[in-house]
Amino acid sequence: MMLCPNCKHNNLSGAMFCSECGAQLSGKDSLTTQNISTDQLTASDLPTSNDDVYQPFDGSNAWGSIFLLDTGQVLPLSVKNEFTLGRISEGQPIMPDIDLSPYQAYAGGVSRLHAIIKRDGKRILFMDLGSANGSYINGKRVQPNDEQYVNHGDIIALGKLKIQILVKN
Repeated sequence: MMLCPNCKHNNLSGAMFCSECGAQLSGKDSLTTQNISTDQLTASDLPTSNDDVYQPFDGSNAWGSIFLLDTGQVLPLSVKNEFTLGRISEGQPIMPDIDLSPYQAYAGGVSRLHAIIKRDGKRILFMDLGSANGSYINGKRVQPNDEQYVNHGDIIALGKLKIQILVKN
């Protein structure tokens, strides 16, 4: 158990943020960044313009989108009716459908498999998968494994990472 320095609430070991008040539990010095050397890369190692890597994603058939409030990125939700949200880490056997790692998910307290968002007819459901740092809809904590309806414009916090749900009519 980890004691919150702010509100003195007992949190699960390994939690980055207090589940009661949201205060950061681990010091900023505990997060490290590694440099990746690109000195040995040659032009043949890089993808060509024909690779899918450089093809823009066409979100015109999306039924909704996730708007990342901190970065302004928009991630379209299309093709499937259900998506898992989380972050990828090395050696992880199950990958989320939407990887939030590039958007500071680790620092924001997003779990590897944090939540599910799915379309149910014209309604959108959200469910926290028992994440370490919890989820909030419009500032209200969501109980784990309890489906909640969300509407266009609702703000969802996955730990401290805030997203807005945008739904097409």
